[in-house]
Amino acid sequence: MAGRGKLIAVLGDEDTVTGFLLGGVGELNKHRKPNFLVVEKDTSLTEIEETFRSFLAREDIGIILINQFIAELIRHVLDGHTRSLPAVLEIPSKEHPYDDAKDSILRRARGMFTAEDLR
Repeated sequence: MAGRGKLIAVLGDEDTVTGFLLGGVGELNKHRKPNFLVVEKDTSLTEIEETFRSFLAREDIGIILINQFIAELIRHVLDGHTRSLPAVLEIPSKEHPYDDAKDSILRRARGMFTAEDLR
């Protein structure tokens, strides 16, 4: 692992995860754990939460991409994440457009700046 950068992890629907895997994002760590989870209708909330928490704990992950509609299911877990790494980014899916009003990370970032800072 020496000399390598950090990975991008993905929690999303099949289309989202497949797109990122085709882009070369998929990896297995030394414990043979993938850096992605395809969330389907029968995926339990517990599995989603455990996978997200495991991504947070992994030293080799620098960014976690999560479909916003999935983030809504585990919002209480996302809101508890306050470290800068791994960065958590909520992304849209084909069936669910992005709504910036629901993105807790974006709301937190907006709170860090005043209108004067953005001019």
